[in-house]
Amino acid sequence: MKLDEIKISKAIIEAYKDKLIKALDVDVAIVGAGPAGMCCAYHLAKEKKRVVIFERKLSPGGGMWGGGMMFNEIVVQEKAKEILDEVGIGTRRYDNNYYLSDSIEAVSTMCSKTVKAGVQIFNLISAEDVMIRQKRICGLVLNWTAVEMAKLHVDPITMRAKYVVDATGHAAEVAHIVERKSGISLKTITGKIVGEGSMWADVAEDMIIKNSKEAASGLYACGMAANAIFGGPRMGPIFGGMLLSGRKVARDLTKLLRD
Repeated sequence: MKLDEIKISKAIIEAYKDKLIKALDVDVAIVGAGPAGMCCAYHLAKEKKRVVIFERKLSPGGGMWGGGMMFNEIVVQEKAKEILDEVGIGTRRYDNNYYLSDSIEAVSTMCSKTVKAGVQIFNLISAEDVMIRQKRICGLVLNWTAVEMAKLHVDPITMRAKYVVDATGHAAEVAHIVERKSGISLKTITGKIVGEGSMWADVAEDMIIKNSKEAASGLYACGMAANAIFGGPRMGPIFGGMLLSGRKVARDLTKLLRD
């Protein structure tokens, strides 16, 4: 049987259109498909919540792909190992409270498990603004990353979510948009983004859990974005805090969505 290029194009366009329409009104919209964002989405989907991730880059995974300085191994501590165990990511004990995992296996497995749990991940889409009603973040304004990079004057589209999660890492992109454009004060000690400090893994791994919380009405933060928003050091190539952070926000939002 001959292949028809037009039929191939129609299949892609029709399928993508259907996925995108379903993503326009959800329980939780997550910006950033790094380890924290995917872990958050995975645990929300396990609780049957409608969740979507928008990732500006071609490939999900954030900084986990590169391990430490492009040595593709990551470290997690004991209390985070259970998250890797749950999704079937292999670990090897290095020392007491230090476990290694191949970063390629970790990212690819987490991505697969997240999608299979029911999460739709849209890559190459950027959140260029937020939707606000009555001083509450209730959605995202989206455009193609290519439009953003080329600085084209192309209008975006909008989607609605009961909650938005900033999982954009060091950049804390969604919180920066809120701070810059909305007139809403963030729930930090200054009302603005505090900024991250220099690397201190021991302190950062604890602080990232504490900082994974509501940053503004309707907006939560997880992963390194949480420490960037509320103030805390970076932690380097140990990823346990990222995973625990994502799970904590998922549990918090699951409770709120039940109430």
